Amino acid sequence: MKKRILAILFLTATLSSCQDFLNLKPAYQISDQSFYQNQNDFETALVGVYSTSRELYRGSAIQYIGELSTDNTEIQWSSPSADEMQLDQNGVTATNAFVRSIWNTCLYTISQSTNLLNRIDAVNFDQTAKNRIKGEAQFLRAFSYFYLVRLFGNVPITTQTFSSPAQVAAADLTLKPKEEVYKLILADLTSAETLLPATLNADKTRASQMTVKALLGKVYLTQLSYDLAATKLKEVIDSKQYSLVADYKSLSTNGNVNLPETLLEVDYLSGQTLGNNYSSLFTPAITSMAIFPGNAQGSGRIVPTLDLIKAYENSDARKAISVNDSVLLIGGKKSYSRYGLKFVDFKAVDPGDGSVSFTILRYADVLLMYAEVLNEQGKTTDALPYINQVRQRVKLPVLAGLSQADLRLALERERRVEFLYEGHRWFDLVRTGRAQTVLNAHYVSQKLNFSVQDFEVLFPIPQAEIDLNPKLKQNPGY
Repeated sequence: MKKRILAILFLTATLSSCQDFLNLKPAYQISDQSFYQNQNDFETALVGVYSTSRELYRGSAIQYIGELSTDNTEIQWSSPSADEMQLDQNGVTATNAFVRSIWNTCLYTISQSTNLLNRIDAVNFDQTAKNRIKGEAQFLRAFSYFYLVRLFGNVPITTQTFSSPAQVAAADLTLKPKEEVYKLILADLTSAETLLPATLNADKTRASQMTVKALLGKVYLTQLSYDLAATKLKEVIDSKQYSLVADYKSLSTNGNVNLPETLLEVDYLSGQTLGNNYSSLFTPAITSMAIFPGNAQGSGRIVPTLDLIKAYENSDARKAISVNDSVLLIGGKKSYSRYGLKFVDFKAVDPGDGSVSFTILRYADVLLMYAEVLNEQGKTTDALPYINQVRQRVKLPVLAGLSQADLRLALERERRVEFLYEGHRWFDLVRTGRAQTVLNAHYVSQKLNFSVQDFEVLFPIPQAEIDLNPKLKQNPGY
């Protein structure tokens, strides 16, 4: 543990030392004469890329998009913002701040990655280190484009390093077909796969070769390229570098760092404004509750729906670990209020500054994706052991004798409860073509006058970005 804390403090110091670099916006202001001169410069630049990409999670934009826009969670707070209400009620507009945050974070990560990649071959230093840095940068660029293409469809593509505002103005930054975006994603990932070493990276805040293979599997699955997805996901499984942890709770509570199940994570440190706000978002806005030190209150912005709580099977151990509907009050009594438990730091004095790490990719996802791939290939019987591994971890009975259609629904349900609060639900429903069916049925069951129309499986291009770049065109329907 002491070594881990020292590593975090070292990273913090590194970030502080390169603050001037990170604050150089736009990136063309970075001078080749003063930076990008040696391996240390590129290592520092790579830390900057990671730092930017992690804002997707530290700012909770992915949780808002991936969870609040679905049947998993809802707003409990009495005075939510207009942007929060838009996501909860499926009425997102082009001015939504969370949508723009994802757009800007991803594109800035892409720009930083590209600047690094376009300069690194011109500088001589250790080739093994150079390959690793290039591989991680390519992974981060592909990872960011993967979010963009799934959320917005057609998006701008550039692999150019700009040296002046005039070059930016002259560049082709129009929306490119999603097929071209996926081509770039796959090119980056297949290159990164060869550049990163096959050995497991002990620091799981950084991408390793198997992280790349897992993301490749997810990209192929999203494209419905089941044969290709099966190959990559099986390579991760056969590597035996990962395993399910015995205790599901350990995945999302204090100390969940570098677990055997984790492929990629974001670490947080409370008390130095380096924490996350999950403990506030996922817990009730009740002033008299007594679940945090000092009896701090949450904000109730992303709390479980009753429908989600009912989705757990009776003997599912994940339910008591993931959600609660009874909150302890200061006087010792309890009050009915649904709230989340995963990633909540119950030791945090400030619920907006939690230290529980967030898992971006983990082995259970690989197993369930592989089961989905096999099922879609017509190998339903072969798929069952992989979903059953995930179920047996939480003492659920194994599934047997399911049809292909039945297993599809079983996987949908399994992923819903397994990955609650991990930002998967929206992407899972869209990928399987079930978003409208599932979400519209949820709205009807709640007597809510909302619906997901065909065009709303994509989000609007942020209006502020269109105002800045008239070459962008708004997605249909918005």
